[in-house]
Amino acid sequence: MNLSNLLFGVYPYIALTTFFVGSWIRFDREQYTWKADSSQLFEKEQLQKGSILFHIGVLALFMGHFAGLVTPHSWFLSMGVSDMMHQVVAISAGAAFGSICMMGGVILWKRRMYNSRVRANSRFMDIFILNWILVTLSIGLLTIPVSIYHAFNGDASVMISLSEWAQATLSLNANAELLSSVGLIYKLHLFLGMSVFFLFPFTRLVHVWSMPLSYMFRPYQIVRTKFVKNQP
Repeated sequence: MNLSNLLFGVYPYIALTTFFVGSWIRFDREQYTWKADSSQLFEKEQLQKGSILFHIGVLALFMGHFAGLVTPHSWFLSMGVSDMMHQVVAISAGAAFGSICMMGGVILWKRRMYNSRVRANSRFMDIFILNWILVTLSIGLLTIPVSIYHAFNGDASVMISLSEWAQATLSLNANAELLSSVGLIYKLHLFLGMSVFFLFPFTRLVHVWSMPLSYMFRPYQIVRTKFVKNQP
């Protein structure tokens, strides 16, 4: 088995298995660690700025990657979305939300590394996973100029190859040969991205599973004041 088959034929399943099984084991055995470990008590302003930008960016990037890679090529064509249109949208959205995510991530990184109170209360994995995500994001942003070059030359083959590989992998038929014509920078971004799933159960990222979506749809709360107006 060569390195390519190991990284893109076997490792995706190791990463996804660790992601699901590891998360389940941690929830079952270590529920007291199943939290985001907020450090808002130590510093609030930078946390709010960075967290909002980072979460908007990362959620948009995840949904964009998922929709772009998992949706069959024929579906886009049937909806009137040509390969070039698809590629331009992917480049534009990736550049916009990637930049937003990077700005938020840098703010959070600077806060965690240089605020003495936050740094003193940070675990090793808190710093490690933030660095890993920022490196993954940086490599992803570096793929954009390459993708723009491909788009100017009317070449959508890389986008199609990545999509076919992702769909084959999710259908339990991973084929590393589908990435044979894909450049190294895309493969590096792919490996780093898969590793985020591998590292997920060992970090604070597990709080994503408990995202309180119902909070957005709960009834309004009625707040009553205890203030009593002085009577004449």
